Amino acid sequence: MSYPVLICDDSALARKQMARSLPASLNAEITFAINGLDALEKLEQQEFKLMFLDLTMPELDGFGTLEQIQKRKIDIDVVVVSGDIQPKAKQKVEQLGARDFIQKPMDKEHLKAVLRALVKTEEIPLVASNKPTELPILKRRDVYMEVANVSIGRAADALARHFDVFVHLPLPNVNIFEVTELHMALIDLADNDQVSGVCQGFSGEGIAGEALVLLSDSSISDLKRLMKVPADSVELEELELLMDVSNILVGSFLNGLGQQAEVRFFQGQPVLLGQHIPIQSVIESTSGSFQKTMTFEVSYNIDNTSIRCDLLFMFVDESLPILDNKLSYLMEDF
Repeated sequence: MSYPVLICDDSALARKQMARSLPASLNAEITFAINGLDALEKLEQQEFKLMFLDLTMPELDGFGTLEQIQKRKIDIDVVVVSGDIQPKAKQKVEQLGARDFIQKPMDKEHLKAVLRALVKTEEIPLVASNKPTELPILKRRDVYMEVANVSIGRAADALARHFDVFVHLPLPNVNIFEVTELHMALIDLADNDQVSGVCQGFSGEGIAGEALVLLSDSSISDLKRLMKVPADSVELEELELLMDVSNILVGSFLNGLGQQAEVRFFQGQPVLLGQHIPIQSVIESTSGSFQKTMTFEVSYNIDNTSIRCDLLFMFVDESLPILDNKLSYLMEDF
């Protein structure tokens, strides 16, 4: 006998953390799924009592997974565990039948409260399953992907609250680039010939870098509408909007990263790279800043608008050993 639990998350770190956080008294037999499609296949093959579900995943995200669980009438208690903490995301998963929502990084006391509410004592087997849980083997990139995921979730939440919208939160890209590769990434990032760009430096405890915020020209009119700025306003007002968006995204991301790394980051003043300029001009502005950099990259889209905002964090290579050390606790068993 066992208490069957399904943990669905594309992050190896998140799967391991959740498995380690479940109390031994639950006598859980844990199965892992790496995305929504994988989870649905396992739900069709086996009966589970409880499921922990991430929202931001490839193939099929958490929202789509919840929709399919409802459609297929699968009887299971689902708890969402996500870095996407914007209010409309929480409302949406509640409407789709999720029993609770746990914010990443996970608070173990909150998890205990959720288990007390959902798990009936008589359902817990007295004897643990003999089947050992094979925990994921972590790589350095797994840690950075999950840290980035939580941080971009903080930024999306700040943007969503500021504009009272729902922000579509894609998976982040985490890479180590030579400067020439960074320029190629910028070209791929911009699907528009004309963009407005802002650069903002940051530093904290030996960790330093620059954040780049790119807003496509096609986003400007919708952004003005959200901010109730006249459509025919002058470029100065557009600049203020761009600076506001930059401060919101960069500040919230750094707060999320700082909480996980226990580092207090300081932001420089945002610097305008240009308004309504070709992406090549942005590339020229970044030339000479880095020889090699680790980047966190994400594109935000706001629901029911044409607004697309690209956010790129670039850490100088001298910062990486310090950041590795700050986040080393995430690699450890606990």
